Amino acid sequence: MKNIISKVILGSFVVGAVGMANAQKIDAKAKKILDDITANYNSKKNSYFKFSFGSGLNGQVNKTEPGIYYTAGDKYKLKIMDTEQIFDGNKIYNINADDMEVTIAKPNGNSAMFSPINYLTTYRNEYNVTYNGKKTVNGVNADFIKLTPVKANGIQFVYIFVDSAKKQMVKLEQHGNNKDVAVIAIKEYKENQDLDPNMFVFDKNKFKNYVITEL
Repeated sequence: MKNIISKVILGSFVVGAVGMANAQKIDAKAKKILDDITANYNSKKNSYFKFSFGSGLNGQVNKTEPGIYYTAGDKYKLKIMDTEQIFDGNKIYNINADDMEVTIAKPNGNSAMFSPINYLTTYRNEYNVTYNGKKTVNGVNADFIKLTPVKANGIQFVYIFVDSAKKQMVKLEQHGNNKDVAVIAIKEYKENQDLDPNMFVFDKNKFKNYVITEL
């Protein structure tokens, strides 16, 4: 499980270059649905997701763990198990409580972190997008959208399930070429909360016993 977490949460997948956009095929209905949820999330001061993170091999989830995700503007905090990632708008801080390690790095403009909403922006340049009808997911009659990479990036396809009435994501599945699967299922959603001003700030003083590496 730890290796899966490192791969899809603390690592990044290299995605196709913007120059490949002309080769894309984006279904108009799917695009409107994705753009509507993106606009909904962007209109909020901040958003909070409580979710279950599932992972496994050969397309089958065999373990799930709870996770939380806060976002405000371009800043976010993501936590699953003993791993936490903070983006303060400038640098990404990967915190591993189990190994007592912190890695600090500048984000790569051609990479995308696996989070509840990352594909709402990256789909625009890197994926073919198709609308696959309706499917019941967690009791919701959700719109089913499939993303397929325009250029090889280690991902076979991504499934996004959307509650279009609420303009909210219900579930996200990422299937890798190596048959790894990672799933985020939204359990709770809140918006416009009064967050701690230091929510997206990394305080080195709290990690004095950690090995801190800045790349």
